[in-house]
Amino acid sequence: MPSNQDQSAVTVLGLGPMGRALAGAFLDAGLTTTVWNRTPGRDRELVARGAVGARSPEEAVAASGVVVVCVVNYDASDAVLRREAVASALKGRTVVNLTADTPERARDTARWAAEHGVGYLDGAIMTPTTTMGTPDGVFLHSGPEALYKRSRPVLAALGGTHTHLGEDVGRAAAYDIALLDIFWTAMSGYAHALAVARAEGVSARELAPFARGIGAILPPIFEETAAEVADGRFGGDDNPLTSAVSSMAHIVHTSEAHGIDAGVMRAAEGMVRRAVGLGHGADGFARLPEVLGRHLAGA
Repeated sequence: MPSNQDQSAVTVLGLGPMGRALAGAFLDAGLTTTVWNRTPGRDRELVARGAVGARSPEEAVAASGVVVVCVVNYDASDAVLRREAVASALKGRTVVNLTADTPERARDTARWAAEHGVGYLDGAIMTPTTTMGTPDGVFLHSGPEALYKRSRPVLAALGGTHTHLGEDVGRAAAYDIALLDIFWTAMSGYAHALAVARAEGVSARELAPFARGIGAILPPIFEETAAEVADGRFGGDDNPLTSAVSSMAHIVHTSEAHGIDAGVMRAAEGMVRRAVGLGHGADGFARLPEVLGRHLAGA
């Protein structure tokens, strides 16, 4: 297990918007912060604030016991970490990979790290760059608990809340994928709603207060649906799937009457129609995860 765990120093690989925000938070917390980016020049502001700009990734990782990685995806992180010189310099150190990708990519990188004597934690950042170093940041982590506890003092410099989700290193990415599924589906729906509203003479500003109201009713619905799914309760007395299909069909018709692509809503409608066709028309939305996941049981 890694023994080089200096709690006063950290290295950040990747200086896109989030990487720069992470490095800035570490600097503000008083940690000796070494930075490196594949594209030169992105470290200028950070160096001016006191960061150490490394000339190479191997020099960067050798500077600290904890190395935080935040790049565009695991193709990019693997291209850096799996260089022979970098892998050698990382031996005995800890990588905290906050790069977004799939759970299986996280597990694959963890296997590589174990083979090379590198401690490995995977993570996900669930809030924007502006929350780094503030109480509003939300971070998810997965991997060996003992390693997480040793790294926690360094991670605490980022502020916000940090949750260790378990030993399965792919678990943080699984949460990230599921939560971003909610976010991007919702944002796609909102963009589509604004297009339909505009076609009907309703401006974005006029719709926004009512859209906020729709958003406000979702949290309790999320909690209730999660409880129903967990308990195997699918009752749709208040809003059966047959009613949902009818509502969705209205949206599709109105959209297409204005020449607006209704592909996203058609996909959602098709998902619900499939459940209805399987005999679940009287059930509520809680039935859908079970229908969507039936292939896992070979159904």
